[in-house]
Amino acid sequence: MLSVQTLRDELESVADPAAAPTMAAYMKHRFDFFGAKAPRRRAATRATMATAQLASGDELIDFARACWEEPEREFQYVAQDALGANVARLESRHLPAIRGLVTTRSWWDTVDALAAWTVGGLVRADPSLAAEMDQWIDDDDIWVARSAILHQLRWKEATDADRLFDYAARRAGDTEFFIRKAIGWALRQYARTDPDAVRNFVDAHELSDLTRREALKHLSLERL
Repeated sequence: MLSVQTLRDELESVADPAAAPTMAAYMKHRFDFFGAKAPRRRAATRATMATAQLASGDELIDFARACWEEPEREFQYVAQDALGANVARLESRHLPAIRGLVTTRSWWDTVDALAAWTVGGLVRADPSLAAEMDQWIDDDDIWVARSAILHQLRWKEATDADRLFDYAARRAGDTEFFIRKAIGWALRQYARTDPDAVRNFVDAHELSDLTRREALKHLSLERL
């Protein structure tokens, strides 16, 4: 059974108090840290991740919610990794719970992983959930909208380009940095699959400088 106490023991075994302040500063001092950097954290939590592979969807959700209540940020990192690695055992009915994680203790470090791996995995498995994304994109919570923009980030040729471009156009005038950045990132990623479509979209729309730079980052600059 997944245990938050077991996870705490694992994380404490690789805690580095000297590294914790730097990690907290990188996240604008929004969260406490053990100072367990990713390689050591992942090595120390192999038992928890192995247990997660045997857990049901409901158990994974309960574990993630419990991790979200812990003060140290590494708990959330492990929870999001467990969800993403085992998204095939989640069901469509779990999407509201994932939304709850997106809107709680929100910052890019958890939201982006939840969007690309967990939300994206659920929507790809059940295309009817795209209707939920159509609502998320207009949400006043920037992290919900960012998740809608990024949920197809790993889809490559399976990307619904019309939906991606529609979302980008609908939020193109947003003044929020994290929305502008997300649009550019999503377009940049899709440019690896269809660079001409992304160039044409950028040419045809009024986008922030940040979004344009991100979208065209890996493409030829000749049309800028």
